[in-house]
Amino acid sequence: MGKHPFSGRGRRNYDRGPRKNERIRVPEIRVIAPDGRNLGVMQTRDALQLAKEAGLDLLEISPNARPPVCRILDYGKYKYEQSKKDKDKDHHQQKLKEVKFRVRVDQHDYMTKIRHAEEFLDKGSKVKLTLMFRGREMEHTDLGFEVIRRAVVDLDHIAHPDNEPRLAGRNITMTVSPLPANKRRLKWTLDDEEPAPESST
Repeated sequence: MGKHPFSGRGRRNYDRGPRKNERIRVPEIRVIAPDGRNLGVMQTRDALQLAKEAGLDLLEISPNARPPVCRILDYGKYKYEQSKKDKDKDHHQQKLKEVKFRVRVDQHDYMTKIRHAEEFLDKGSKVKLTLMFRGREMEHTDLGFEVIRRAVVDLDHIAHPDNEPRLAGRNITMTVSPLPANKRRLKWTLDDEEPAPESST
């Protein structure tokens, strides 16, 4: 208690998180009640007392506002909900896989790549379809676009295109995203008589 509450104010240390309770060292704050009501501006010590009487915490949610905005809440519950949101966000951040084609791809190789793409999509990953040109193949970009568009049609039971195929340098690329889980279905992995590429010897 020997230190002045504003000592070291140039180094606002948030300890990698928002300030709460006694760590909120400004004299006045705007207070939000647990039910979301705006209680107006009050002395920080009064707001802290209010929170303690309710068995709750005082958490700074907008440190850059003037005065800072704090909310009275259950900090344990708040942390749990935040971690749940972060997990959901991580879950929804889809991985991006890539499947590469050639202009003159034969049917067997083409279907192997389609099965790979289907498996990635079934697991919830986005897939980047890339067609690479070599040498004089650049004279036949129309054939490359044809292969990519054919792949999109062959995957339409499990994915939808995010954009139109684009030519950049010697590659044509486009990205497809998985359909919602309840609308996805496997087609080529089940229907083809050969095993999936991972299990082949």
